[in-house]
Amino acid sequence: SAGRAIPYPPSAVRTEYQRDRDRIIHSKAFRRLKHKTQVFIAPLGDHYVTRLTHTLEVSQIARTIARALNLNEDLTEAIALGHDLGHTPFGHIGEDELDKILPDGFRHARQSLNIVERVERDGRGLNLTWEVRQGILNHSKPRGDFLAARDDSITLEAQIVRTSDAVAYINHDLADAFRAGIISEDDLPSSVATSLGSRHSERIDTIVCDVIDNSFYVSGLHGTGDSTNGACPEPQLSITMGTEVRNAFMELREFMFSTVYLPNDDSPEGESARRIVRFLYGYFGERPHEIPPEYAQRSRTPGEAVVDYISGMTDHYAIRLAEKLAPGIAKTFSERLL
Repeated sequence: SAGRAIPYPPSAVRTEYQRDRDRIIHSKAFRRLKHKTQVFIAPLGDHYVTRLTHTLEVSQIARTIARALNLNEDLTEAIALGHDLGHTPFGHIGEDELDKILPDGFRHARQSLNIVERVERDGRGLNLTWEVRQGILNHSKPRGDFLAARDDSITLEAQIVRTSDAVAYINHDLADAFRAGIISEDDLPSSVATSLGSRHSERIDTIVCDVIDNSFYVSGLHGTGDSTNGACPEPQLSITMGTEVRNAFMELREFMFSTVYLPNDDSPEGESARRIVRFLYGYFGERPHEIPPEYAQRSRTPGEAVVDYISGMTDHYAIRLAEKLAPGIAKTFSERLL
């Protein structure tokens, strides 16, 4: 490891990255993930994916790939477990609302880094290693730019988490979209069943095995090779997919963006969630003194304290608090939660 901001004596039983993993698991932000929406508003169904179950799925997929490629499984696991700590209540709806409101926008990856660096442990942060913090900050990429040919700016383990995050969310959000009745299997691009598989587990297995096969050079376990001119093949130091699986996966990802992620959720629950986030930001933006004092102590400005407070809320907490401050604003959820 390149170290931490504040050096610690080595542990007798844990690696530096195991230590990071344990600090993340024992953090308050990690515990709150169980009541934060992934895509479909969690209070409305017991079987929809939450931020916590998504995080655990990313960790499982990432560890499988890292182990097969002989990379650092502990580093990979720590990045995976910490990658979504900064997500807002109500999933992408909450993030989208804060992004519209804030002059500099809102990115959950950046907020995840804020949490581990200055919010957790009463403002002291988790003091994670440089590699884990870098991986958390760079775990996601914009739509249409998911698999770069090569990215030397982040570790291979961070690239694994970036890939595993997409593999996990595309597949479990697809299952949730079926459950919610938004799409049916007949709507899927034909390449999905042909190249990836027709079942949830089959699709994940196909993609993971393909990533391992096409990224195996990074493992150091390959033979020396023997090309016709006697030279070894050019090293490929990136996590990637083969052409067929990559094309099918990108087609499925684009399908999910156009049918599930990007359309505005104009359901009563979606509109209520947006209204709650806007209300809470406006309310506490005008009354920063009403924010719990520990947030003001951890933040550099009152505005930052407001963002830290709201983005850290669970769906349940945001609903209850908004209803307390403005009775009736959360009536869509009240019969189910309050």
